[in-house]
Amino acid sequence: MSEPTRMPRYDIRNDGIGAYAVFYCEACDREYRSQPEIATTIAKDVGKSAVGGLLRNIPLVGNAIANNVTGEDPRYSRNLTPQQLEKAWNQVKINFRECPTCLRTVCLSDFDEKSGFCVEDSPRRNEVAQAQAEQAGAVIKGFANVFGLGDAVKQVGDAAKRAATSSARCPKDGTLAPAGTKFCPECGTPMEQPASDACPKCGAATHGAKFCPECGTKIERTPAGICPNCGSETKGAKFCPECGTKMV
Repeated sequence: MSEPTRMPRYDIRNDGIGAYAVFYCEACDREYRSQPEIATTIAKDVGKSAVGGLLRNIPLVGNAIANNVTGEDPRYSRNLTPQQLEKAWNQVKINFRECPTCLRTVCLSDFDEKSGFCVEDSPRRNEVAQAQAEQAGAVIKGFANVFGLGDAVKQVGDAAKRAATSSARCPKDGTLAPAGTKFCPECGTPMEQPASDACPKCGAATHGAKFCPECGTKIERTPAGICPNCGSETKGAKFCPECGTKMV
């Protein structure tokens, strides 16, 4: 695991017990907060109060001198020295990674540990996106079951899955379009075409099913954009750039 070489965007806050830093993920803006140095804040406050009390006992000029000497109340200060800021960063940087491609410092939710890149630049971005979608779907399904809506959600999910497996998909922004669409209607990127969805045994349309509805044959699908012969990524090409296999 490589640590980030720099801090992400941050600001300094104080809730009345001392200054602390808040660091932001450069992909999703999620916040990670350091802990204020409460003991140091209390010590400074006690020391300043003691000095201020002594000076205020001096006739005529005591209050004016005391105010100048004690300065800013450490309980509400919004200042951190470079050393304090570095200490605050060391507390939270375990939650961050740096992408070698875009050089952004992002949180673990936006980083693919397996590939070593942020989710947006990962060569596994389609796989990661699918896993995230499955996780979100599991959460929604759990809520739906609690309220007795499990069957309705399952029907909607099955319909969405059939649409996704039979549609062309943009590898850049995820836009879906009818199969055969060559370029993304949103950004112009060449579209990844869906894998053939006909039963290899009887030729019947399977509509995303795991087994043929006509003869029961198990359907083995190659992910869109992956050559079924050698497994290379085709990036929307009509023929595999590695082995020349025609993409259906």
